[in-house]
Parts: sequence; C-alpha cells; structure tokens
Amino acid sequence: MNLLYFLDLLGTGAFAASGAWAGIRRDMDLFGVLVLGLVTATGGGTLRDMLLGDLPPFVFQDETYLYLAAVVSLGVFLGHRKMVFLQNPLVYFDAVGLGTFVVIGTGKAIAFQMGFFGSIMLGVITAIAGGMLRDLLSGQAPLVLRREVYASACLAGAALLYLLNTIGCPRNPALLTAAFTVIILRLLAVHFKWALPKAGG
Repeated sequence: MNLLYFLDLLGTGAFAASGAWAGIRRDMDLFGVLVLGLVTATGGGTLRDMLLGDLPPFVFQDETYLYLAAVVSLGVFLGHRKMVFLQNPLVYFDAVGLGTFVVIGTGKAIAFQMGFFGSIMLGVITAIAGGMLRDLLSGQAPLVLRREVYASACLAGAALLYLLNTIGCPRNPALLTAAFTVIILRLLAVHFKWALPKAGG
C-alpha cells in the first residue's frame, strides 16, 4: 500500500467518523448516521473527480472506500458512548480528514497537470465539500462559512504541497508535511479560537 492510498483511506475513515458523530449529535437513527458518514467521507472526492472528468468517481472504481465509510459509521454509532475520552471527537476527526483529503485532492490535480490555482481549488474542494454536505444535512451552517480558520487551513496546505512538488521535494515527505500543516493549523485555530476578520458593523 503506497502512502497516498493510505492517506486516502485514513481521511475516508476520519470523515466518516465525523459525519456519524454529527448524526448522533442530531439524534438521528442508524440510517441517518450511515448516510451522513458516507456523504462526508465520499462527497468531496466525488465532486473532484466529476470536475476532473475522471469517471466513474473513485468510490465506484474502488468500493473499499464505501465499505470503510459504512463500517466506521456503524462503529461510531454502536460505540460512541465509549469514546467519551475525546472531549470533542468531531473536531479531531474533521481535522484529520481535512489534512489528508487536501493532499489527496491537490496531488490528484497535479497528476492531471492542473496549474497552481486549479490544483489548490481541487484540493480544497476535496477537503471541504463532504463536510459542507454533512453540516447542511444535519441542519447546521457549514463550518467553512463561519469565521473559523477552516478552508484557509486547507488553502495553506494545498499551496504548500504544490510548491514542494514544484521544487522537487520527495513525494512522501511533501504529502506528510502538507497534511500535518493543515491538521495542526486547524487544531490550533480551534484551541486558540483563531478566526478570520469580518466586516465591521
């Protein structure tokens, strides 16, 4: 298993857990929790592949992603009461999903010979689209539209990966560096309550 595939599976599992947790918090039944888990885990990558013209989307080329998302969502549904050691599970799962999916999306765009802005946009879409669908389906304002450092962390990670690739940095260190950059920025932003400026009243 290469690193990119491992990160893809890791992000899928993390985002599935984040979607399932959102469903549990909204008091959804098993079906609702599974739907949110699957949509969160696969929505961003599916949209990315459609924009790239890489059809059918990745989830239908390798159904491992669907099985993994379903199993993780079911596991969270059955075992969420035993996961109280995580003060805010959704934040951690979401941060890991963001970091891994940013490098997956950006890396795939680079492989399709997209330019700087195209690669960054597809990296960010891969990372945030599933979470936006999760939030909308669970009746919440999407995180990306709030003042929190969310999409901006993804932008930083995607740009970093593109630049590291441009200067010839070895692939695996570049992927890990960009992914950890996003994860750390997101968690620091939550901890220190960093937020982007807003228009004054």
